[in-house]
Formats: sequence, structure tokens, C-alpha cells
Amino acid sequence: MAKATKDQIEKWKKQHGEIYHVEVGEYDAYLKTPDRKTMKYVAQVANDPIRANEVLLENCWVGGDEIIKTDDELFFGVSAKLNEIVKIKEATISKL
Repeated sequence: MAKATKDQIEKWKKQHGEIYHVEVGEYDAYLKTPDRKTMKYVAQVANDPIRANEVLLENCWVGGDEIIKTDDELFFGVSAKLNEIVKIKEATISKL
């Protein structure tokens, strides 16, 4: 797959919010931020880190080179970056 066009990326952003581009060698993956439902499923398979990354990748995938999902080296390359798409806001607590 050729790199996504600006128009395609804007379309994805309107549909999914933030979009992330991960390059692995000559291949590209475009991912959205995971939602609560996805993270719940990831937590259920967390005792198997590879399965957890498969779930996260599959549920956050919006486009790219499908070979990334099936080629082990490419999958592990993307897996090393998946934690960067999980956003957690900083919270504060105050005793009243």
C-alpha cells in the first residue's frame, strides 16, 4: 500500500480522532487510539503479551500494509510501539 494521502488521513481523523503512523521498514500501519472496549479485551488476554498486542493492533488498525499483521518481524516491530498509542490523562485527587 502506498502511504496514505492527506485526504485519507483527514477522513480517518474525522471518523476516529487521533491517527498514528508507524513505519516498519518499507511498510506502513495507520492506527487509531484504543477505546475502553478494546482495552478491556486487551486486559482479558494480558497474561499473553503477544495475544494482547495482536488484539490491540487489530482493533486499532485503520489502514496500511496488511503484511504487518502476519509477518512476525514486522508485527514485533509495530508491537514495540503500541504502548505509545494508549493515552492516559493525568488525574489529581484532593481530600476535601
